[in-house]
Amino acid sequence: MISVLLVCRTLKNHVNNQLRQSLRVAGFSSKKTEPPPIPRNLLQDLHTASQQKECGVMYDKKPFKVRCEAGKRYSWCLCGKSRNQPFCDGTHRDVFLKIKLRPVHFAVEETKDYWLCNCKQTSNRPFCDGTHKKPEIQEAVKS
Repeated sequence: MISVLLVCRTLKNHVNNQLRQSLRVAGFSSKKTEPPPIPRNLLQDLHTASQQKECGVMYDKKPFKVRCEAGKRYSWCLCGKSRNQPFCDGTHRDVFLKIKLRPVHFAVEETKDYWLCNCKQTSNRPFCDGTHKKPEIQEAVKS
């Protein structure tokens, strides 16, 4: 019985090694690949809204995944009050709310899915940089 188990284990290891070698030859690796490049706002040098010192109120504790098209302009809500999150709907213009934050205009290099920040604390506006994972953000009460 033990010899059968030993043969099975040896055969399994051999098959796994062959599979790994075949994948390596085909260009695949079992090692973790580098994370995707951090997206860059193509309009950040044209609009100063992304350089505002303050952060808006937290809308959510996790980012939104949004398909953005290359060459198209978007307005990301920084104040956190928009009803069209993560995009701006003009709520910041309401004089009675007295909101000083302006939306961040952005464009992307290629059409694909992007993670847009919803905690409004990111340092790479409007893209999520993982700030929402910090304990103080996760423990905060949603406004």
